[in-house]
Amino acid sequence: MTNLREAAYMIAAILFIVGVMRLRNPATARSGNLTAAVGMVIAVAFTLIGAPITNVILLLATAIVGAVIGAYSARSVRMTAMPQMVAVFNGMGGGAAALIALAEALHALAHASYPGLSEAVPGLFDMLVGSVSFTGSVIAFLKLQEWITGRPKSFRGQNIVNAILLVLLVLVGVAVLIVPTPSTKLLLDWILIVGSMVLGVSIVMPVGGADMPVIIALLNAFTGIAAAAAGFVLQNDVLIVAGALVGSSGTILTLIMSRAMNRSIFNVLFSAFGATVTATGSSERGEIHPTNAEEVSMLCAYAQRVVIVPGYGLAVARAQQECKDLMDALVARGVDVRFAIHPVAGRMPGHMNVLLAEANVPYDRLYDMEDINPEFERTDVVLVIGANDVVNPDARENPGSPIYGMPILNVDRAKTVIVNKRSMASGFAGIDNPLFFLPNTMMYFGDAKGALQQLLLALKEAA
Repeated sequence: MTNLREAAYMIAAILFIVGVMRLRNPATARSGNLTAAVGMVIAVAFTLIGAPITNVILLLATAIVGAVIGAYSARSVRMTAMPQMVAVFNGMGGGAAALIALAEALHALAHASYPGLSEAVPGLFDMLVGSVSFTGSVIAFLKLQEWITGRPKSFRGQNIVNAILLVLLVLVGVAVLIVPTPSTKLLLDWILIVGSMVLGVSIVMPVGGADMPVIIALLNAFTGIAAAAAGFVLQNDVLIVAGALVGSSGTILTLIMSRAMNRSIFNVLFSAFGATVTATGSSERGEIHPTNAEEVSMLCAYAQRVVIVPGYGLAVARAQQECKDLMDALVARGVDVRFAIHPVAGRMPGHMNVLLAEANVPYDRLYDMEDINPEFERTDVVLVIGANDVVNPDARENPGSPIYGMPILNVDRAKTVIVNKRSMASGFAGIDNPLFFLPNTMMYFGDAKGALQQLLLALKEAA
């Protein structure tokens, strides 16, 4: 049975790897998820074989409850709330890994023993990283849900305090390995977990809302690392592989997202922008040029190329289907329609890709930033729907801007830019956007869903 279980674990690990590989392409992502899910079913099933029947019943019951909650959440959550759900799932994974390590320590102490270094060190590491991931993800959720402010919240010297706290927690872990008394070990374990939870809060609170895509990816990596550590604690190879896959892919994604913002991880964690809103009126920047559906429809209908830039406002309005309908209407007129995707548009990595995929927008019409930027100078009309910071020219031209140096979509270089927004409010980073006041920019105010519906109606009437 042991050999059979190990073989099953090997098959599950291979399915995990294949599943992650297929996630690289939107066209194969669905089958990639299914492949990895099959691997997880195999891993869980063979883990339960040979276990006491009482334990199997208890585990299956809790698994069914969790599956129902997860399935309902995944199917009912709005796209605008998807980042929050990802943050919650990250936190649950990190918290579960920390609890596994604590449970193993309690089990060992109950039998008047304590694991050797090969299990104790990963367990302590698991408590630290898993607890940080748990509370950090909770704060990320609260910021994204806007139950607490998305602005950075910090106090003078907080980075130093965080560093001191981390050193103290490491010393607590070392003390657990040294002290001989079981009751003292248990007390130190609890101190390590509680202190790590405090550290998770203290690390994420100073991070601005505009940096949340990077933080979500980083916390995802933390959760994977914690799961891998739990695998060492339980001596479970498939858990080690699964955790390593999540940890490594999350780390790579974090680096990609940071590069897309032209910022280091250190800068994101310790120098987040967004604390100050620099509101400036049209009298300082220039005059805005309002427009309406009829004028926008004429510009788009007679253009040779239209580039649509989706942003969080599109997700809020749930207007992805109207966006797809607009694309179809323009393509039927012979217009070359493309979608420009910025890596950090929205509130999580790949947010806009998932949003448009939900409306069945063809993958070959989605262009990454580095591919579409050279095309803007040859573009007749750019339609910016609910995006703000990722099209802010200050990132390219204003050294005094908090986002200076961040790669953006160079929409201002197109012949005409149509910006659809509900108001002149600043974006999630809390800074002004001079794009709105440029001579070639027209402001099309209104909720994205209603504005696109009016635009579609105007296009039909002009046919």
